[in-house]
Amino acid sequence: MKATVLTALALALGAATSAHAAGEAKNVIFFLGDGMGPTVVTAARLHKYGEAGQLTMGTLSRTAKIKTFSHDAQTTDSAPSMSAYMTGVKMNNEVLSMSADTLAQAPLRDGNNNAGLSGCDGSNGHAVPTLAELAKAKGKAAGVVTTTTITHATPAAVYAHICHRDAYYDIAKQAVPGGDGYNTALGNGLDVIMGGGANEWTPFNATTNNKGRADGRDLVAELGALGYTTVRSNTELAAVTPTAGSKLFGVFSSRSHLDYEFDRASNVNNTQPSLAEMTAKAIDVLKNDSDGYFLMVEGGRIDHALHGTNAKRALEDAVAFDDAIKLALTKVDLSNTLIVVTADHDHTMVFNGYGKKGNSVLDIVRDYKHNEPLLDADGQSYTTLVFGNGPNRPAIRTSVSSEQAMDPAYLQETIVRQGSETHGGGDVMLFADGAGAKSFKGTMDNTKVFSLVKDALGL
Repeated sequence: MKATVLTALALALGAATSAHAAGEAKNVIFFLGDGMGPTVVTAARLHKYGEAGQLTMGTLSRTAKIKTFSHDAQTTDSAPSMSAYMTGVKMNNEVLSMSADTLAQAPLRDGNNNAGLSGCDGSNGHAVPTLAELAKAKGKAAGVVTTTTITHATPAAVYAHICHRDAYYDIAKQAVPGGDGYNTALGNGLDVIMGGGANEWTPFNATTNNKGRADGRDLVAELGALGYTTVRSNTELAAVTPTAGSKLFGVFSSRSHLDYEFDRASNVNNTQPSLAEMTAKAIDVLKNDSDGYFLMVEGGRIDHALHGTNAKRALEDAVAFDDAIKLALTKVDLSNTLIVVTADHDHTMVFNGYGKKGNSVLDIVRDYKHNEPLLDADGQSYTTLVFGNGPNRPAIRTSVSSEQAMDPAYLQETIVRQGSETHGGGDVMLFADGAGAKSFKGTMDNTKVFSLVKDALGL
């Protein structure tokens, strides 16, 4: 009898070990700070917590460096980099979750002369499975949360396949179960979708929605008819009480992206939720699936502020992104949930001079010995943060005052003149914790991250 019990116990332990090896994580939350290169992480920490402080992402137990080049470029855009994380495939710039041989084909204009329809040739590559699709196929729930438009490159890479990231109207169709253009690999559909850009989901109106859909479809209404709870404000979102099987669609701007965090928080009349609020509600919805979930959360406007060389807004959005991570950690069990935090690419922002400890990272550089403004070779003061390229290269440099530098609207100076600051090609950081996190270490390609997440979930 005793031998029989021991044998049964051994078999049970063997089965448990096998299941554990196949996938340690029941749930995964993949946090993506768009454009959040290493300098942004450091500057955000200094901005919020000081030199000795720590962002929440910096407290996670595992770190790695990630190579982000795309199939055809040293410096990637968001589409192929996020797609590499989601599919494990290197693809060309501007392409979303397609095979490596897919060529980017510019979107077409609709009947209202709005660009955003797919110009893809049917013979131009093929779709490759995403983590969300693989999770849905295993019975898990899946969701996307972003501060950009829901159809922007990063969230779109989770649920759509298309040869150009700017085909917004056709990207939106791929998220609506049963409708024309639906991505059937999502099964019964994403369980949570939240972000901005209602115009891409609602019909064109020359007066009230001139960037709306020319096909006349109201995708928000279609999702509502399918059982999704649809919300348009922070108060409506707060009122949602998730139950088993419930689905949520939230779109919080009538057109384009959500506001920068600095502007959202400064406006008492703003009706948009914070990224942390959206993340918390998404977890509340998805955790009702007994099989687990995959959630992607993007702090997307970090990237936009960097393109505009507005460091203040970039850092405020990076801190808001970190706050979403902090809140998520209070709501999950790391024994069965993997948290991954990374970026899709770097930017050209650099950290400048020998500044005094405690000096604001947004201010001019002050000498650490005498607390006096440090001067360049021409005798002019300069800011701690500058950009390698962008629109703000003066013909002749003059001194920058603290008053100028600390203004939230101040745009940092640039070295090479460009119409808009570009991405950088440097490696980015990755932080991980929880179930399956031990595999994240060293320097790895972004496609390898896909494999590690996939293995952790047992997909």
